[in-house]
Amino acid sequence: MKGNPAHAVDYLTRGAGLLVSPGLKRFIIVPLLANIVVFTLATVALIHLFSDFLTFLMGWLPGWLEFLAWLLWAIFACVILFVYGYSFNVITNLIAAPFYGILAEKIEQKLTGVTPPEETWAQLIPRTLGRELVKLWYFITRGLLVLLLVLVSWFIPGLNLVVLVVGALWSAWCMAVQYIDYPADNHQTPFDRMRYLLGQAPLTSYPFGGMVMLASMIPIVNIFAMPIAVAGATVYWVESLRHQNLAQ
Repeated sequence: MKGNPAHAVDYLTRGAGLLVSPGLKRFIIVPLLANIVVFTLATVALIHLFSDFLTFLMGWLPGWLEFLAWLLWAIFACVILFVYGYSFNVITNLIAAPFYGILAEKIEQKLTGVTPPEETWAQLIPRTLGRELVKLWYFITRGLLVLLLVLVSWFIPGLNLVVLVVGALWSAWCMAVQYIDYPADNHQTPFDRMRYLLGQAPLTSYPFGGMVMLASMIPIVNIFAMPIAVAGATVYWVESLRHQNLAQ
């Protein structure tokens, strides 16, 4: 298997450093504001959901089984955190897609000295939103299959653990696809082609997406994780995937 997890850490670390470079801060203001609004709404909804679920559970269980409430609550919390991180990414990325595309463009220009093909806002907005919908359809259709596997295998000892690992890998893959697509789309690389390039270095791509997914599950941190992921993905594209795209 090709790739290196250390490269994923390096790309994200350097991406975070690039965001404080002169001339780039203004391109993350709107996405950050969108993230803050979505984060506030999602967190309030999540707190109410947790509270209602726990109240229902305590009322449904007989007194001698109340100790199970905390075990079931812990399982429910893990599921919700995955859903929270995933849905947070989907919603904010849909809103901020044009701005993230520009951020990736400016970072690539800073890294290479070359500007990707320029577009007007009238061209950029519909194209990037269309691309987000393509990604969303890809995530939903395959994500439902993964969810079905998790539900079917949940009560089968051994198999449920394997399927949970598959679900975690799927989530990491989704995050890698989501953010690498911004610099790839700036060069109008086909979506299938971009996924193929990512799949050529799984030991880099999956750790990259996994770290982004974990950051997306942590309140407050998730607000800043997305611009960092865009920047890190752009470093990944420039230093590795771009050359593969041109060579093949």
